[in-house]
Amino acid sequence: MHDVRALLTPAAFGDVVATVIDNNPGMAVPTAERVVVEALKFMDAAAQFPAARITPSNVVDEGWHALILHTKLYERLCRCLGRFVHHWPERPDVGRHDDHALTRTVTFIERTGHTADSELWTGPGKALVSVVANCSHTPKPGGCGPINPGGCAAHCSGGDGGGEGGEAGAASEGGRTSGR
Repeated sequence: MHDVRALLTPAAFGDVVATVIDNNPGMAVPTAERVVVEALKFMDAAAQFPAARITPSNVVDEGWHALILHTKLYERLCRCLGRFVHHWPERPDVGRHDDHALTRTVTFIERTGHTADSELWTGPGKALVSVVANCSHTPKPGGCGPINPGGCAAHCSGGDGGGEGGEAGAASEGGRTSGR
């Protein structure tokens, strides 16, 4: 198991946490940090299991949205993970609701070697915190596509001088490769 926070530099992680807080006034910093960590775990699972029908909880989705808003960072993060993780937002619809989607997602997160923060992987009625996003996600298999077969290290650890206060960083344990 590796620490998903190592996928981002401390500055980049702080920038994404700040975006979560900006979009959810009143959310405590430690909670926003947990949200971003769970979004990174979700993205890792989505990249490792692209055909899996997984979806974030509404709370974790806030972290994913914040990552996406930092486009250069998101691109580099996806390169580190070996696949581009697409986002499929939808308005909530009880007709599409899948009671087992979050349980299935947590299972795939655990298969990546992570431990899910169970307080953040609940349905909207049981959520630890209230968030502003009013969208849900129908799990879409094949929502990831392979990118950069050359691997991660050259793309994640190096910066090009651009960015948003921090680039995506190299993953722990020697970096990630896309050879999955």
